[in-house]
Amino acid sequence: MPPLNPILATVALLAGLVFAPAAANANDASTGGARGIFDDRYCEILTVERQMLALKVTVYNTIGLNDCPAQAWNALDADALKGALGVTAVIKNGPRHWTIDGIEGRGASIASAPTMFGTIAMTQRATLERKLFGGMTEESYAPQEVDRDTVFVFAAGKPVFELTDTQGHVYMMQSYAQMVDPKLSLADLTDLGSRLTLPEGWRYSTRILDADYRLEAKGVAVVVRDELQNTYQRR
Repeated sequence: MPPLNPILATVALLAGLVFAPAAANANDASTGGARGIFDDRYCEILTVERQMLALKVTVYNTIGLNDCPAQAWNALDADALKGALGVTAVIKNGPRHWTIDGIEGRGASIASAPTMFGTIAMTQRATLERKLFGGMTEESYAPQEVDRDTVFVFAAGKPVFELTDTQGHVYMMQSYAQMVDPKLSLADLTDLGSRLTLPEGWRYSTRILDADYRLEAKGVAVVVRDELQNTYQRR
């Protein structure tokens, strides 16, 4: 059987890239999404179960329930959760902050009661399987395909933060992370390009939108992560 640690490192790449269209806000339950979430803080828990030559990954997050209180989040021990839940592994993803203003979910939603991880309530958002071999890479700035059927809404008057690759593809930041740099804030994103070690020919830029922009994923989203684990989706 293949060693598990490299496989789990690959599964961890899903963190921050997957959003299943479950009802994140009671006011938006009909669309399976949320509005007014720009710079909102959230966290995710991924539970991993090994099933022969595949891994079953279940994604939970705090969206619409709480802002992932720091003390409670820091107190969560992934190894202790793994034992309590009887799963192969538990991956903590967060804290993160949205750089989008809204989410519109499409397709089937998962309706479930909140699950408690320590004192933090989370909702199950997705269940998916990943093969043990192939499909993803751990490298920063490497495009990945993620199954997702959503619309991310970027609001007029708000800043957007973008990567442009050598082929002219533009990736819009969907969330920034505070795992590598716990002090990273929205104010830091304007000059983030000076901190990133971008691939040759890539560039980082920011602008203010003069109209709402809808970034659609019709079944598949192409995403990248930078070395700070901030996540971006291709336009």
